[in-house]
Amino acid sequence: MARDAFAELPQAFRGLCEGVVIRVEDFPDDETLDEMDCETEFDLLGLFRGRGLAQGAASMETGQFPNMVWLYRRPILDFWAQQDDTLGAVVTHVLVHEIGHHFGLSDEDMEAIEEAAR
Repeated sequence: MARDAFAELPQAFRGLCEGVVIRVEDFPDDETLDEMDCETEFDLLGLFRGRGLAQGAASMETGQFPNMVWLYRRPILDFWAQQDDTLGAVVTHVLVHEIGHHFGLSDEDMEAIEEAAR
């Protein structure tokens, strides 16, 4: 589903995501939950880690991890069960939001990209 959601995003947006790794995990790990000050493992739907385009160098430095987006399957499913949106729409929303952090986009920018993907 995450792969399909990414494929539906506008080409210009996807082109700027070269090298970003998208991972799906059941839950965030304990270290991430502590770092993000989450009360439960269901509090975090997704996460971006890395250096955004504005902060990154022209090329990766030795030992630097690639920019990564995590989608947390169980919290997304729990959130979806309480919404009227389709599961695909929820996955797309979380994916766009987390990649948006990579770009330093505003919430309005993210909403426009999400609309274009529908």
